[in-house]
Formats: sequence, C-alpha cells, structure tokens
Amino acid sequence: MEHKNFLQEGGWKSWFVTLDHKKIGVMYLFTTLLFFAIGGIFSTLIRYELWTPEATFAKDLYNKFFTFHGAIMIFMFIIPGIPAALGNIFLPMMIGAKDVAFPRLNLGSYYIFIAGALLAASAIVFGGVDTGWTFYAPYSIKTQTAVILVTMGAFVMGFSSILTGLNFIVTTHKLRCPGMTVYKMPLFIWAIYATAIIQVLATPVIAITLLLLVMERVFQVGIFDASLGGDPILFQHFFWFYSHPAVYIMILPGMGIVSEVIAVFSRKHIFGYKAIAYSSLAIAFISFLVWGHHMFVSGQSAWANFLFSILTMLVAVPTAIKIFNWTATLYKGSIVLKTPMLYALSFIFLFTIGGLTGLFLAAVSVDVHLHDTYFVVAHFHYVMVGGTVIALFAGLHYWWPKIFGRMYSELIGRISWFFIFVGFNMTFLPMFWLGRQGMPRRYATYEPMYEGLHKLATLGSWVLNVGLILMFGGLLWSLFKGKKAGNNPWGGKTLEWHTESPPTVDNFYEIPTITEGPYEYGVKK
Repeated sequence: MEHKNFLQEGGWKSWFVTLDHKKIGVMYLFTTLLFFAIGGIFSTLIRYELWTPEATFAKDLYNKFFTFHGAIMIFMFIIPGIPAALGNIFLPMMIGAKDVAFPRLNLGSYYIFIAGALLAASAIVFGGVDTGWTFYAPYSIKTQTAVILVTMGAFVMGFSSILTGLNFIVTTHKLRCPGMTVYKMPLFIWAIYATAIIQVLATPVIAITLLLLVMERVFQVGIFDASLGGDPILFQHFFWFYSHPAVYIMILPGMGIVSEVIAVFSRKHIFGYKAIAYSSLAIAFISFLVWGHHMFVSGQSAWANFLFSILTMLVAVPTAIKIFNWTATLYKGSIVLKTPMLYALSFIFLFTIGGLTGLFLAAVSVDVHLHDTYFVVAHFHYVMVGGTVIALFAGLHYWWPKIFGRMYSELIGRISWFFIFVGFNMTFLPMFWLGRQGMPRRYATYEPMYEGLHKLATLGSWVLNVGLILMFGGLLWSLFKGKKAGNNPWGGKTLEWHTESPPTVDNFYEIPTITEGPYEYGVKK
C-alpha cells in the first residue's frame, strides 16, 4: 500500500483547514519569509537614504521606513520564524509524536498570527507609523500616525505566540514516544521548550503594555503621559521586561538548530549535552532579570544600574557554555562543509561578535557613550541577523530535503552563503566604528565625516541582497528541478531522519521506541 506524504494529502484547499503540524509549519515558513522580504525592502530604502549625508526622502518618511523595518522583522519574522515554522514541523517528529498536543489550537494560532500581521501592516495604507518599533512614550501618545493599528496588531500576534508556546510545552511533556526521556531529547527540543516558557510568561506583559498605550491615546488615562500625571519611564520598564526575553525567544531556537547541525556535520556526538540543555533553561531564566540595561541613561538609580550590569554580564555564562561546547564538538571532528554547516560556523563567528560587544554595552560607563549610537545597531544585528537569521538559514538548508523531499544545488547554496556572509559583515561591521565615533542611530542626515563608512555599509547591503536572492531562488528552483532526497541525506541521528522525505501524514508508520542514549538512536553506521 502506497502512503501519501503530507504534501500530497488533500488538495490545495485542504491547507486552509489542515490540522497537520507539518502543513501549518510550512504555512508559517512561507508567511514569515514573505514578511522577511517586505522588511528587507524597507531596510534597502533605509540604506539608500543613508548613501549621502543629505536627506533623500522626507524625514518623516524615513522614520516610517525604519519603524516598519523593525516592527515587521521583529514581530512578523524573527520571533515566529524558527519556533512557529521549523518548530511546528519538527518538534513532534523529533520526539516521536504524530502531532502537537492541540492541533486545532495550532491552526488557530496561525490564523491569529495572520490577523495580527495584517492589522499591523494595514497601517501602511493609513499613513504609516514613525515611532520606531519600540513605540516609546510620550511620542507614541502624541504622534498623529497609525500607532493604534500597529500596536493592536502586535497585541493580537502575541496571542499566537502564547498559544504556540503553550502547545509546545504540553507536547514536549505529554507526547514523547516510549523511551524518550528528557535526557534523550534532541537539543533543538530543549531550545524550543525554553523558548516556549518565555513566550508564555513574557508575552502577556507586552500585550498589556500595548493595550495600556492604546488606552492612553484614546482615553488619556494618564499612565505614561507625564502631562497627565503618568510616567513615560514606566513604559520602558514594561516594554523591556518583555522585549529582552524576546531577544531569547529569537535566539534560543537558533542555538538549538546550530547544536543539531554541528553534531551531524562534525560526525560526532555533541560535547556536553546536559550543559547545553541546561544552559538553554538558564538563559530563559536570566533573560527576565536584565531588562534594565536598556535604561542605563533613563535616570534609574546607580544601584539599579550596577545590579542590571552584573546580571547582564551573567547571561554571558550559559551562552559561553554553548559556544565552548560547539567548539569542543568541532575539535578533531570529521567536518563536512556542506551549506548547513557553513551557516552554522558563520553563526558561531557572528554571534560571538554580537555577544562580546554586548558586554561593552553591559558596562554602564561604556554604555553611556555608546547608547543610541550605531554601535547598538551593529550589536543588535550581529545578534539577531548574524545569530537568529543565519541559524534559520542553517536549519532551512539542513531540513529542506526532509520537508520537501528535494535536494537543492550545493553550488548555489555555497555561493549564496558567501555573498550573505561577506555582505552582512560589510553592512554592519562599519557601524561599530560609526557608533564609537558618535554617529546617532535613527538619523536620516549626518555629518560628512561619517559618509565613507555609510557608503561601505550600503554597498554591503546590496551584496547581502544578492546573496539572499540567490539563496531563495536556489531553494525554490529545487522544488521543481531538484533531485529527489533520500530519507537521511546528511546521516542525521535524530528521529525525523527515520521518516520518509517528505514525511507521511502521521510522521511514522508506527510510534518508535527509544532504547539508546541521546543522539545514539538510529546512528547511521
């Protein structure tokens, strides 16, 4: 009897009402990548503006460009990108389950995400938003732009994030196959699980904060507006109490992907499995304690600055554990430089730069000088793009044959990686120097002394765009012309590689039973 894979099951209409976690994950994947392209267009417009010191666009238009770039990339791409897409597809398969715990809730989460994203994106039609993605009060209360649409869109998308996280937590606890103890779970599952905890606990804070901001604009209740007796600094506390843990919602799943890729393409067991697993939980815990480092110049007490500085440096410890363990895994490994591995190695290099420059910003005396400069822009992008997005590309290339049953061109994959790696560093490395020299972020015009570095960054963004177009073109080409993938083209050891490519509707013909240690089951000899 021939079994249909999940892509063949039902017609195109079945996708809209599917309860299959894989189809929902694929819908998330292409939806978030579409928003990535839209956010990328806004970033290209920003770099075009900064080609010369003089204004090219109207300044209020430039403000709207970087607001939409930030809001789309954060809320519609990076936060849902790995957990909702790759997490949805592979979490059940990697623990030997047929689906997530709540399939209908899973589909509902996707449509809630779409509703929130469309609500936020509709602000483009109604004049845009010029507050920046942080929506800082009091300006977000006073501006006449469409703040309510974007904030309510983010509010709605928050429910999708919470429900997805809840679904993943229950699935991880209740649906593991026989023998799959917590210490036999793949490290990607540990990362997704830690991320889900942050999603469930932190997202309600930003939801309430954005709701209060809307109430402030509509009813003038005096929560954040100083002229009505409110406190704009309170908004910063609420916002960053969520948004710094949100950084780890973005980066932890990427770390999980890198753990999988490094092990497979080093042909070794991961070094320090439990240390990497527990470090994910440690990062999740500490992420709730460090929000005040965004507010060193806001007027908070010296003691608060001191404590937040120490706690921020503390989060480097579990992060460093991961870096050292990945490096130890690479040591004396039989390294295979396939495209996923190139992205994984790039992640280690780029994220290390992002992490180390974060220590500069954790030191109060240094942060006072670098705050709100291009140094922060560079640091943030080395963490988010050099970290999360590069890890997503590693995972995309690693699991693409499993999802779609087709192999992409390795040559195109390597060439596009080269352009992306070079273009990214050309774009953001000069920004460290710009920030050190005092160039403030968010400015449409600047002093001529900064022009050379800005031109280099803009050229780099064009190189980066070439790489992205090549990469996505190569992946889409493979769907039609790529050779058929085997069930396990990379020699992976985790359970998803023991299903067909693409997987059948129920993932497995029968629920597997695990009898060996972590990363030993199904070892390809």
